Amino acid sequence: MGGSLQETVAKRVEDKGKDEGVHLRQRITLLPAVSFIIGTVVGSGIFIAPKGVLLNSCNVGLSLLVWALCGVLSTFGALCYAELGTSFKKSGGHYTYLLETLGPLPAFLRLWAEFIFIRPAVASYVSLAFGRYVVEPLYMPCPAPPALVKLVSILGVTFVVAVNCWSVSLASRTQVTLTFIKIFALALIIVPGIMALAQGQTENFQNAFDIDTESFTLTKLPLAFYSGLYAYGGWFTLNYVTEEVVNPNRNIPLAIILSMVTVTMCYVLVNVAYYTMMTGAELLMSEAVAVTFASRAFQGVASGVPILVSLSCLGTLNGGFFGAPRMLFVGAREGHWPALFSMIHLRRKTPLPAVLLLYPLVLVMVARGEIFQLINFASFSRWFFIALVTLGLLVHRYRFPDYPRPFKVPFALIVTFTVVCFCIVGMSLYSDPWNTGSSCALTLSGVPVYYLAIKSSFIPAQWRKAFNYCSLQLQILLEVVQQEVLTY
Repeated sequence: MGGSLQETVAKRVEDKGKDEGVHLRQRITLLPAVSFIIGTVVGSGIFIAPKGVLLNSCNVGLSLLVWALCGVLSTFGALCYAELGTSFKKSGGHYTYLLETLGPLPAFLRLWAEFIFIRPAVASYVSLAFGRYVVEPLYMPCPAPPALVKLVSILGVTFVVAVNCWSVSLASRTQVTLTFIKIFALALIIVPGIMALAQGQTENFQNAFDIDTESFTLTKLPLAFYSGLYAYGGWFTLNYVTEEVVNPNRNIPLAIILSMVTVTMCYVLVNVAYYTMMTGAELLMSEAVAVTFASRAFQGVASGVPILVSLSCLGTLNGGFFGAPRMLFVGAREGHWPALFSMIHLRRKTPLPAVLLLYPLVLVMVARGEIFQLINFASFSRWFFIALVTLGLLVHRYRFPDYPRPFKVPFALIVTFTVVCFCIVGMSLYSDPWNTGSSCALTLSGVPVYYLAIKSSFIPAQWRKAFNYCSLQLQILLEVVQQEVLTY
């Protein structure tokens, strides 16, 4: 009995020490987990420009089928990542899975590409959309001043960075709130559209699968899928923060299934609502589809739609700034990035240096405003590395068949998704060789960095000493320390 009491006391002391130690806490339960996925996936695209799918599928019926199939394929990918997230309990998403399955070089290149151009480009695009839809209603029908749009975009980025630096709990609550606003915005489109459809307003769906042989070619269909899959992007967000998810073996697969089923149903129903109120030709002519829809369904409140779109963008921005720095945090912890970025704030328990690194990169791109070419770069590299991750899952299953996998997806599902990803990459190379070639070059520029600075350090001793001194001063200034408790 005395021995049992001593063990209990020792366990309480150990738990107290673990709770007081500096580390990233497990504070993400099921609702915030679902909110981070939905809140990151549902951005401005579904409200503004679903034209890419219709333009390349050439009829209403086929475009709805493409939206549904893109949801299914994205769900396949998310389920593959659910298996990886429950097999490898580390945060870091793509980086961690490439490191565990294919080795350090592909993992470092993913980390390099993410912070050289992928994440700054995506965050800049979303923040500029936020700024545009906050400012434009104030100046309609005149164009909004570009300088003011950029200023508001920078304020939006600054708000999100401040929230993620201040508290993990605050970032989670912010994401949950913004996700509910997004669901409300989607419902505001779906409900009147479905009501009109139920009342017999079906003329836009007659001959929905008629194909104009002059405008439709099979080479356009992959581009329709590319547009649709881009709108579903962000389903891997939760895998960035695996170590902070409560009961990950249960909550990661469950959150992914719930969120992807919800998003797929909403996306299909939103497009059905659009087509109920607009013909295909009218949708293609519209600059902002949701605004055109609202002007017909709610003539008095159409001006409120840009506000909902801007809040939707803010949610996507918050999800990106919450997840992506965790990849940098884990990369630094593995020795693939300066050690400063693997440190945590003493009181706030947030990865402050990793979050702050993105801030100036995004500000530079927002200030320039010329980020649409980089978006093409980002799309190609993102899908290429996703394909490598799921290929790595297949390799790992072959090499380690007895490895414990709390959640396991069918083999055919992984193969299907991997093949589709490589087809998307191949299609990009064929349709836009200049941008994709530039993306490859930017990504491969990390190879010499890896061999010169990571694998075998050829950095002069004086440079290394100066860098270590600067890192120490920044560590003191930011009040950050290394993680004290093992969380994986």
